[in-house]
Amino acid sequence: MSNLVFDESSSNRESSRGYAWWFSGDTFERAAAAERQVTRRHTLRQHMASHPGRLTVIYFGILVMVSTAMLLLPQSTPQGETTSFSTALFTAVSALSTCGISIVNSTTHWTLFGQGVLLVSVQMGGLGVMTFASMIALAVNHHMKATQRLLTATELGTTKLSEIRGVLTVVITTTFFIESITFVALFPGLLSINRTDFGKTAWEALFFAVMSYNNAGFTPDGAGLYVNSWAVGMPIMAAAFCGTLGFPVILNLMRCARRHVPPRRWSLHTKVTLTMTFLIVIASLTWFLLVEWDNPSLFKDADVETRLRHAVVAAVMPRSSGFDLSWVPQVSEATKVFMSFVMFIGGGSTSTAGGIRVTTFAVILLVCRASFTGHKDVNAFRRRIHTNVAMTAVSITTTCLMLVLAASIALMLVANVPLSSALFDACSAFGLGGYTVGVAREDNPAALAILAITMVVGRLGPMTIAYSISRPRALEAVRYPTEPLVVG
Repeated sequence: MSNLVFDESSSNRESSRGYAWWFSGDTFERAAAAERQVTRRHTLRQHMASHPGRLTVIYFGILVMVSTAMLLLPQSTPQGETTSFSTALFTAVSALSTCGISIVNSTTHWTLFGQGVLLVSVQMGGLGVMTFASMIALAVNHHMKATQRLLTATELGTTKLSEIRGVLTVVITTTFFIESITFVALFPGLLSINRTDFGKTAWEALFFAVMSYNNAGFTPDGAGLYVNSWAVGMPIMAAAFCGTLGFPVILNLMRCARRHVPPRRWSLHTKVTLTMTFLIVIASLTWFLLVEWDNPSLFKDADVETRLRHAVVAAVMPRSSGFDLSWVPQVSEATKVFMSFVMFIGGGSTSTAGGIRVTTFAVILLVCRASFTGHKDVNAFRRRIHTNVAMTAVSITTTCLMLVLAASIALMLVANVPLSSALFDACSAFGLGGYTVGVAREDNPAALAILAITMVVGRLGPMTIAYSISRPRALEAVRYPTEPLVVG
């Protein structure tokens, strides 16, 4: 069955909502008969094609090996500098997962070639592992097999299999379009800072444009976010904010703007994502202003404008971007825990951000509201959320919470750091936040290995878990009787 190509005819595409082939019993019977006649030498290929989640992991692993090898090349570091294998591997994983945690100075340790490797790795990771795998499949086979299309639908957030090819095209076009706008917006401010050095300005504008939209915290120099320059800081924060929304939200907003659709008719996913995103940003801004306003390590002799500027950066960036790291280790312990919580939630589904995603967190809150108020249905914006969605949200949150706690305990053991610091770096790695309070160090390969594994799971985990839970299965033949269970 994995060798069949399912293409719907234009006559029934709209009525079937993209699932016409799903109900074709004859199609599957013919496919099963054909597979029984295939020789054994094709078994491995068929087995891998029937498990696209494994193909995604293999594809990501190949990218990590290639990026690591390129970072180990002499051309990647200045003459006299060397890069250890653990440093190159961790940096490659950090770039491909769009996390952005850097354990070496990106300005002095990497040459222009090395920074180019980071830029390409972040771009490929930001577009999505499955997006690139699907584009390769389209280019080679001109069609996508059903299993590949199902997994890509989960990754990109579309519900109709017939839309995937168009969505892939729009995703790539939108990505390069937003990065191009960011590049143009950054150029004047960076040109002023670099004193009309056009070559350096062009490279920094390109680097920041790719890193900001893909929410990776690597920088081409030691200036970080240029937090003291609104001409540079604002385009970066705007691009990073767009990157955390996710492709389904951006596509829905574009379609609604083109058709002049009012906000009340936006999709439920768009409404929930935007609502939770703005609530988290406002909560982060309020927290930072209240708790860190008089922090002498951050704002010694600083004026009100400087404090507000840092607060805006702290409200937007910690969710997934990781720019401007200088102030992070100086915050209070309470702020570290709060930022860990924000990074654990992350950004929008199928976005360049990580975490459990804001929609997952919103569903958890809605489930709690329904339970506490005695309602059976989980509702939002006058729409009922399916039970499978609620079960998926609970499963993802529980699994990821156990992962972060396990990583935090492991970091406490191997790095000898307090819980707040271990939790901060674990949530930063899982949520692809890009921040560190000193746990990720070049001289501690064990801590780097733990954080690298957490980043990989954070990049691939939520999508893979959701797919494995919600993929179509056979109907249950037996339903057991219910019996009360005391909880809470």
